[in-house]
Amino acid sequence: MIAHHLPILQIIIPLMSAPICLVLRHARIAWVLSLAVSWICLVISVSLLVKVLDGGAISYELGDWAAPWGIEYHIDTLNAFVLVIVTAVGAVVMLYAKASVEAEVPEERRYLFYTMLMLCLTGLLGITITGDAFNLFVFLEISSLSSYVLISMGRDRRALTAAYRYLILGTVGATFYIIGVGLMYMMTGTLNFADLATLIPSVADTRTIQVALGFLTVGLCLKLALFPLHMWLPNAYVYAPSAVTVFLASTATKVAVYALIRVIFTIFGAVDILDIVQVRNLLMTMAIIAMFFGSIVAIYQMNVKRMLAYSSIAQIGYMILGVSLDTLTGVAAGIIHLFNHAMMKGSLFMALGAVIYQIGSVHLDDMAGLGRKMPLTMAAFVVGGLSLIGVPLTVGFISKWYLIQAVLERGWWPIAIIIITTSLLAVIYVWRVVEIIYFRAPSGAAAVATEAPVSLVVPTWILIGATLYFGIDATTTLDVAIAAARALIGGGS
Repeated sequence: MIAHHLPILQIIIPLMSAPICLVLRHARIAWVLSLAVSWICLVISVSLLVKVLDGGAISYELGDWAAPWGIEYHIDTLNAFVLVIVTAVGAVVMLYAKASVEAEVPEERRYLFYTMLMLCLTGLLGITITGDAFNLFVFLEISSLSSYVLISMGRDRRALTAAYRYLILGTVGATFYIIGVGLMYMMTGTLNFADLATLIPSVADTRTIQVALGFLTVGLCLKLALFPLHMWLPNAYVYAPSAVTVFLASTATKVAVYALIRVIFTIFGAVDILDIVQVRNLLMTMAIIAMFFGSIVAIYQMNVKRMLAYSSIAQIGYMILGVSLDTLTGVAAGIIHLFNHAMMKGSLFMALGAVIYQIGSVHLDDMAGLGRKMPLTMAAFVVGGLSLIGVPLTVGFISKWYLIQAVLERGWWPIAIIIITTSLLAVIYVWRVVEIIYFRAPSGAAAVATEAPVSLVVPTWILIGATLYFGIDATTTLDVAIAAARALIGGGS
């Protein structure tokens, strides 16, 4: 009986834990509750993925109202995989959060931190699991509003400005999305993804539906920070508390990419909308520019968190490039990079959070000599950096190998050269950090620094372990990504 209700429990459990954290107003109890909830959500998401792989897609009708009249939670291979990504990162971040939050968030706000983190988790899971376009908007707002609060809790006052900028641009993105939903509803009379997919083809050539796609695409591209709609992201990552940066960098943009994939391949999948209104060329161009722009700007950053933030813009470009190819291999490459980037970028930001905990800074000059003072933390950073470059035996190599394979299948060898070139740019900014931490003498706070606490190092190495394991044996994740891509390209779920 409980197994039947796993889809709604995935949402209800973290949603109910948020007000409990707020009412208790006790940081440690809030952390324990959040930790337990995050691991329960991980167990549920893994169970759902196994059920989907074994028995096909799951449909859960809320309140026994039949779709499309009622809200439906629809779980297929793609969103089951994304649920695992979000909950796995959330579970590891909760292990990491206690020490990091105690160092970076004032005591009187810590219970509120966990309240907002549970709401953000709820929103991201809801976006992923829902089969209803308006319900997706509701969960988008839940995750966004809680994200603004989480970012504003950074100890630097510039966190308030970063949160405000994200609020303005995030609101614009959400508004664009809901306008697109409204236009689709006007033409079809439904909000259910599956129902939309069957009704859209008969009205796909109307200006209303094409404008709707434009609004949906721009709104979601703003949420996922695709160039040139990325301006909110660098400051949000830099000034947010470390645990928030880890969580948002590993999950929020990935869920937004998932939502864009769902719009293109599920709602508009039957009409090949990428060709009809040239969305493919637009997305591909923006993705390639993002790959160059993010990598080049990252090279010149002295704040390592900002460097990784611009690197994320480039990595989002890789994901969107795969999606824009509209082939089985290309879409699979984009989907697998959702998982792989979450693992490697999460571990890198965790390593920087440990550095902030010990020396209070991630400015490049302040990190001189830390390779000797914090060997485990810096070793984790190096492995994560190698994965970012795409070195074999790491998950980054798997993503780029499949992406190159996808563009070569289409005969687009210049784009393959672009992928390799932007990967080599990553060598430059990763090497800058390696040179500083291993080949310069420590000074200032770094001279007296010691290894970070176990509660920070262990979660970091859990993600690094995943980065290496799924880089050496990528069969499981690749099989899931290919199965999800096959269902999308086939127009089904």
